[in-house]
Amino acid sequence: MDRTTPAPVPSTAAAHPGPGPGEHAALDLDQDAALLTAQLVDFPSESGTEKPLADAVEQALRALGHLTVHRYGNNVIARTELGRAERVVLAGHIDTVPIADNVPSRLDADGVLWGCGTCDMKSGVAVQLRIARTVPEPNRDLTFVFYDNEEVAAELNGLRHVAEAHPEWLEADFAVLLEPSDQQVEGGCQGTLRVLLRTHGERAHSARSWLGSNAIHAAAPILARLAAYQPRHPVIDGLEYREGLNAVRIEGGVAGNVIPDVCTVTVNFRYAPDRSEEEALAHVREVFADCGVDEFVVDDHSGAAMPGLSHPAARAFIEAVGGTPRPKFGWTDVSRFSALGVPAVNYGPGNPQLAHKRDERVHTGQILGAEERLRHWLTS
Repeated sequence: MDRTTPAPVPSTAAAHPGPGPGEHAALDLDQDAALLTAQLVDFPSESGTEKPLADAVEQALRALGHLTVHRYGNNVIARTELGRAERVVLAGHIDTVPIADNVPSRLDADGVLWGCGTCDMKSGVAVQLRIARTVPEPNRDLTFVFYDNEEVAAELNGLRHVAEAHPEWLEADFAVLLEPSDQQVEGGCQGTLRVLLRTHGERAHSARSWLGSNAIHAAAPILARLAAYQPRHPVIDGLEYREGLNAVRIEGGVAGNVIPDVCTVTVNFRYAPDRSEEEALAHVREVFADCGVDEFVVDDHSGAAMPGLSHPAARAFIEAVGGTPRPKFGWTDVSRFSALGVPAVNYGPGNPQLAHKRDERVHTGQILGAEERLRHWLTS
């Protein structure tokens, strides 16, 4: 439901001397980004449970008079309306993967903050919130996007829902997705295609196997083709991407004494941004065309995004934050901005290799550094 003009949300801090069980203090956007990250981490928001955090983000942003705030589901969009020549989106998801005994957060003596979401991506969200609070008159108009359900199936993705219902809220000249990137610009993203390849046989007692047909054995050509597959390493805008085609699951069999009549091999294709969704799907069909596949089912598909580093706004951003751009090997929502015609890059604090891990963590210096570089870009 569109909640562009909801009633104010009362602060739990005003109603109680302190937050009780299951309650959280109002977000304090005046604390530094590292402390704000810790507060966000201590505010659990596994995918599907983001409403309390979305409420808190909305409440904090509505207190900032220089922003126009919209709400759609558990997605919060805030915009400056200064009439600048250029508009930039700063976007981040507020959900995390399931907590693995790693909340509440913990700050060690070396300045490392530990906890679920520290890296992916509540440190990036904290940077967004700090920029929203401390840069009321940026040199470019800003749109801040906080969205839900990024870590789960594509049809649940909050940015997708906003793009479908209110594409005008996302109109911009450039976008930065504050996914963890070790404070390095990562251009574009790979596409991800997941297909189910099924082979069929005939059940029989395993003591009389000649009376049946083994569906698992029939999947052998699929596995052989995968083992022999040579992925491409295309160079796009000076960035080398690495494709991959891999089996990620095999299912078959009903009992220890039954010849299986169905086998399903789940295959994931990670492809470079020079392929369209249609081209990626056609390629996978071609790879397995003569492997005895009885059923070919597309289970999930999200397209790639071109780097777009030649765009003037992207060049200005890279010059401001420094470093050498590199390719994004995973999929991120820069793809959705690309589909809307908005060039986008990934840039945020945290090592992406630590995302989703039980020992997920981020150095506070990276959080503060990302905030400082974005503030310099938006005020210089």
